Amino acid sequence: MVFDYIDGGADGEVTLRENCAVFDTVRFRPRSASAMGTCDLRTTVLGTPLELPFLLAPIGSSRMFFPRGECVAAAQAGAAGTAYVLSTLSGCRLEDVRAATSGPAWYQLYLLGGRDAATAAIARARAAGFSALVVTVDTAVAGQRERDLRNGGRELVSGDPWKMLPHAAQLLARPAWLLDFLQDGGMMKFPNVVIPGEGPMPYEDVGAALERSTVTWPDMAWIRDAWQGPIVVKGVLDAEDARRALDAGADAIVVSNHGGRQLDCVSPTLLALPSVVDAVGDRAEVYLDGGIRRGSDVVKAIALGARAVLVGRAYAYGLGAAGGVGVAKAIEILRSGVIRTLRLLGCLEVSALDRSYLER
Repeated sequence: MVFDYIDGGADGEVTLRENCAVFDTVRFRPRSASAMGTCDLRTTVLGTPLELPFLLAPIGSSRMFFPRGECVAAAQAGAAGTAYVLSTLSGCRLEDVRAATSGPAWYQLYLLGGRDAATAAIARARAAGFSALVVTVDTAVAGQRERDLRNGGRELVSGDPWKMLPHAAQLLARPAWLLDFLQDGGMMKFPNVVIPGEGPMPYEDVGAALERSTVTWPDMAWIRDAWQGPIVVKGVLDAEDARRALDAGADAIVVSNHGGRQLDCVSPTLLALPSVVDAVGDRAEVYLDGGIRRGSDVVKAIALGARAVLVGRAYAYGLGAAGGVGVAKAIEILRSGVIRTLRLLGCLEVSALDRSYLER
């Protein structure tokens, strides 16, 4: 169940596959016999310097992967000199996650629980020291993730013993995971979605809550007033939507299809990136999310105009496999891959990458 939650996508998983496969169609154009030296991977996002050109993307329910999963991943992001983006659907308190990292942290916002609950979460994020708000706009409803239907994932988090019972064998077959999960608190609630008069939202309410919490462009006005800081709009695949996001006050845009977990058969993000970059121009920064598995993927996205990329599954696999050590290993795999690709390209600085390093 947990592996499928990380690894799976929506419907036939066409977009999930194409997000990765499209990187294989892009060819490099190296500069041979170039001078060698130390590679500079540094970049800036929203004026904040990072040691790496990739951030750890928001992934909900990371406590299912490893105890205190969000805190563990955030700590490793800070140790590596990059930023961590915390999902609204975290199993850890946002204050605890912010305290766990020495690096910058952003808070990703769903309007779960209604406007009052979202406004309260925004205020908490500001007070805790999160430096940007990431507003996700591609979740009008939850995607149809068929692996969750097959493996009983929805029943196992329903809280109904009779629904859970037919699927409980997979949990009992993994006693080490089950023991860790129970010692970490067992079936989680969402401590950052506090519904007035009810308290933290129970885990099993997610699907229905998403359908009641769609973000629309008019919502950006009150979100901007409540936050009073940099806003990143995540979930854009279209140049016109990019312009609307800027008009609504976005300071940065994430070209994203939710990792292929929402609407299937949409454009892979790398294909959508150039048109969004061209539409935005110098009005805002553009980041890419989706399909990043190698350091060379990071380089290709930046050469096509992304300021930085967000990585999700790439570190989630490591978190599930080995906790903080696994996240650190995943970050190192990507970091060393970026360095190796830059050296072979004959380009020693991430900031110097452009489309001339790719075949047209």
